[in-house]
Amino acid sequence: MKKLNLQTGKIGEEIAKKYLQKKGYKIIEQNYKTKYGEIDLVCQKEKELVIVEVRTKMGDMYGTPEDSLTKKKLRKIWLNGLAYTKQKRWQGPWRIDAVCLLLNRDKQYGAQEKIEYMEHYENIV
Repeated sequence: MKKLNLQTGKIGEEIAKKYLQKKGYKIIEQNYKTKYGEIDLVCQKEKELVIVEVRTKMGDMYGTPEDSLTKKKLRKIWLNGLAYTKQKRWQGPWRIDAVCLLLNRDKQYGAQEKIEYMEHYENIV
């Protein structure tokens, strides 16, 4: 199950990355590790640094991707952002965004993932 979740997460990150690039975000880092965990995507939009948490679910049987953004998880993301900005000596403005995706495996097309919905939430913390 854990392997499937990791695979689903990687698919979601790639979809989110392409989506953000189309919106004019420059991807600086992917899967950056700090002492608090991993940052999915670090981007820059104009002069602002954007830490992006990608939440991906395959079907909504266990809740939505947004449901997994608990207070504890948001705190961890915030600490990750602080650690990153310190390590990189970032002086400008920064924020934390989330991209939430719900995927549906379509058996007719050889188990291709289809995006049921994708939402980009800016400045979530």
